[in-house]
Amino acid sequence: MDSVLKKHTMNIRGRLVEMNFPAVMGIINITPDSYYSESRTEDVKRAFERTQQLLDEGAAMIDVGAVSTRPGSEYPGVEVEKTRLLSVFPTLRKEFPDAIFSIDTSNASVAQRLLDEGADIINDISAGEHDADMFSVIARNKCPYIMMHMRGWPKDMQTHTSYHDVATDINSYFVEKLEILRQQGVSDIWIDPGFGFSKTVEQNFQLLKKLDTFTFHQVPVLVGISRKSMIYKALDSSPEEVLAGTTALHTIALLKGASVLRVHDVAEAVQCIRVVEKLSV
Repeated sequence: MDSVLKKHTMNIRGRLVEMNFPAVMGIINITPDSYYSESRTEDVKRAFERTQQLLDEGAAMIDVGAVSTRPGSEYPGVEVEKTRLLSVFPTLRKEFPDAIFSIDTSNASVAQRLLDEGADIINDISAGEHDADMFSVIARNKCPYIMMHMRGWPKDMQTHTSYHDVATDINSYFVEKLEILRQQGVSDIWIDPGFGFSKTVEQNFQLLKKLDTFTFHQVPVLVGISRKSMIYKALDSSPEEVLAGTTALHTIALLKGASVLRVHDVAEAVQCIRVVEKLSV
């Protein structure tokens, strides 16, 4: 594998945690409408069961979100997002004290409230574009921050797909964002090229082909392609039927330097990593 990072040390709520890469991030969606139904967990019992399953299967961290970001989706509002998260997250934090939890939100007040509840990482699909206060929240809390590239909002993002060169343009975007964050004292930063967000199917594959260019930034590169439309549209299929296609693209992502795979199917992603790592022996 070409992954630049094999180990990475993060400041998690005041303690230094060393993470081995590549790693798997398991997905929990506290929503009624996420595009893959098996990831939906609308009550505490189901969220607990799914968290336990993902950790047992080898997830290094769990990403919890309460807003669907599929193309065309509408933002339900801050209070709905916050209420959904608070309906399950405090229990998950209590029941899994040693687990690393990421909160998938682009709203600064939601991020702050969930950090107060014990969240470890903030995963922001907008890289601070949706809420100008996000960077200051991250800097003040000194928490790891995952920033993804997208344009606009999920409801209109697929109208913003014009690029000179998709990989080059997004790399330039991250250069600027990383500089701003570092000037504010943020050091634990991961980047996510944003597969499926403001990109056509063809652009997604171009981005994957050039994924190794993102290792230039010397920060962890997160890849979220699990069961996405770039796969099921290419196969004329559905999210439920493309686990094999997802695993194939995960293999390519790993070979091109991905540090973290954000996935619905943890056991399969862990197997993928273990097999691909044999190429480095």
